[in-house]
Amino acid sequence: MVRKMLWSLGGILLAAVLLVGGFLLYVTLTDYKPKPTEPVAVANNPERMLKSGDPFTITTFNIGYAGLDQNEDFFMDGGTHSRSSSKEQTLTNLNGIGSFLTNMNSGIILIQEVDVKSSRSYDVNEVDALQAVLPDYGLSYADNYKVPWVPVPLLHPMGHVHGGIMTLSKYKSTAATRFDLPGKEKWPRQQFDLDRAFIENRIPVENGKELVLVNLHLSAFDKGGSIRKQQLQFLGEYIAQEAKKGNYLILGGDWNHSLPGTDPKAFQTTQDWPEWLQPFPESFKPKGFEWAVDKNTPSVRTVDVPYREGVNFRAVIDGFLVSPNVEIVKVKGHDLKHEFSDHNPVTAEFRLK
Repeated sequence: MVRKMLWSLGGILLAAVLLVGGFLLYVTLTDYKPKPTEPVAVANNPERMLKSGDPFTITTFNIGYAGLDQNEDFFMDGGTHSRSSSKEQTLTNLNGIGSFLTNMNSGIILIQEVDVKSSRSYDVNEVDALQAVLPDYGLSYADNYKVPWVPVPLLHPMGHVHGGIMTLSKYKSTAATRFDLPGKEKWPRQQFDLDRAFIENRIPVENGKELVLVNLHLSAFDKGGSIRKQQLQFLGEYIAQEAKKGNYLILGGDWNHSLPGTDPKAFQTTQDWPEWLQPFPESFKPKGFEWAVDKNTPSVRTVDVPYREGVNFRAVIDGFLVSPNVEIVKVKGHDLKHEFSDHNPVTAEFRLK
């Protein structure tokens, strides 16, 4: 009897090892491995060109896959949930996001954490949905999260994920490119993590120059910050190369750092400063570049618990960095009380000198 029990336990253990091993082999073999640079298609590319001296607006919005509304938490930040509460709520959030962006009518929109087909957002194609409500924009999309199955948390796993970043523009792009950002987690964690990237759109200006527009989403959770350091070093080198050409540069999106000129202590909270949030390094100072941020309106909240005014820790991590030949006319963060996302959108008005 004891021998039979041992054989049964051994069989169960072997089956478990083979199952886990087979799964790890599968995700390793199917791991998304983007090239350092890849061309990105521009759908519905408009013919309108930018003019120097004319004001135009850009809105950046990390939409949290339309699943991190004010009633949600997230397991990687200390909560328990890994998905939107329901497909209906996902659609409600997405409709709210689309209505806001439609009403803003910005010339350019930068969106992060938008899903194509993911368990966490109930397989709603958010790229198509937003394109449908914003038909006057050219669209550039690039993957940055493509995993066949994320098995955590164990009881309620995130599941399959396919999402990325997208840029919407009412101005003509002559080219769009996905730049893979350096810095990867160790195996097997990287197999379940994002492949961070940015989209570069090259937008011609009537004076013969180009606006180099960057939509980015940097890393947040790496211990020790080594990945973030590599990404910022890469960005610094990229900026230096483009600045030499005399073009206009605007970099916007989710920087996942407390941005210069802002202070999270300005926002009431009962929580401590979260470990993942780091101040933006003072050493990162492209010559003559300026930050366009709204220090008075938080752009992100902690998601270890649902949103409650005055409870969640909040900070400004979304905004823009612009070259010296770009004038910042005004910047406004929109306090939506995190109704549809854990982020609030930010809009800036610029003028090319």
